[in-house]
Amino acid sequence: MSFSTQVKEELSKLSNLANKALVKAEMYGYLSTNNVSREKHCIKFSTENEYNINRFGKLLNNLSILKYDINIVGKKFNINIQKEQCDILEELFREYKIEERENEQKAFIRGIFLGGGTINNPKNKYHIEISVKDEGIAELSINILNKYNINFKILNKANVDKWIIYSKDGEEISKFLAFIEASAAVIKFEEIRVYRDMRNNINRIVNCETANLSKTVGAAVKQIEAINKLKEEGKFNKLPDNLKEIAEIRINNPEASLTELGKMLKIPIGKSGVNYRLQMIIKMSL
Repeated sequence: MSFSTQVKEELSKLSNLANKALVKAEMYGYLSTNNVSREKHCIKFSTENEYNINRFGKLLNNLSILKYDINIVGKKFNINIQKEQCDILEELFREYKIEERENEQKAFIRGIFLGGGTINNPKNKYHIEISVKDEGIAELSINILNKYNINFKILNKANVDKWIIYSKDGEEISKFLAFIEASAAVIKFEEIRVYRDMRNNINRIVNCETANLSKTVGAAVKQIEAINKLKEEGKFNKLPDNLKEIAEIRINNPEASLTELGKMLKIPIGKSGVNYRLQMIIKMSL
């Protein structure tokens, strides 16, 4: 079962259908999506989610819309509302507006997600999008989410006249799921998000350490090559004693850091002092 299906299953089982105002707000959300269409003399809602079709049916029942048919075509469940019931439903929402009350706004947003939303498995990537009927619904949805500090964006696919609200930010998606009361989904999403963040941090540390190690090894190779060149050309013994000392220690400890080399000297010196001496050796070998 996909993560998107799990979220919709959880939402479909919310026990808030006794509140007519919430039922109406959620149904308005459904009707505002691209998966609800007017065909001939009926209204049709299509979904691949069994739980979702059951939720839609329960909302209809609570609004006294009782004459509808459910059928399956391929992988899709369809509800077809009969003509006289369509007229009642359309009249019910003809001048409907979402109230400023938080619970009704939540119900509306929950409805548009159930009706036209998808969410990716957070193990793979953070992405949620909801396809709505028009620009007005898209802006209404964005304004409601912004009111509760949930930041989504609007995308207009002009070639297919399609409006989408979406987010690719893990934190915003988590806040969205909490807002529509998908509590179990929030917990699972956050567990995955924490794991991903930890894994990414570990990878960054490993990559950083690998880069530093590569840099250290590269510098050591260059230093040893310079020392060997001086020996081959008979110039090594002409070096000052302090340079000969650090050169011999470097040859015998090719993997040591500059700090470690400094501690091996008869009179220990710091990292910058060791680096200065080795750079002098490199210059003399050129």
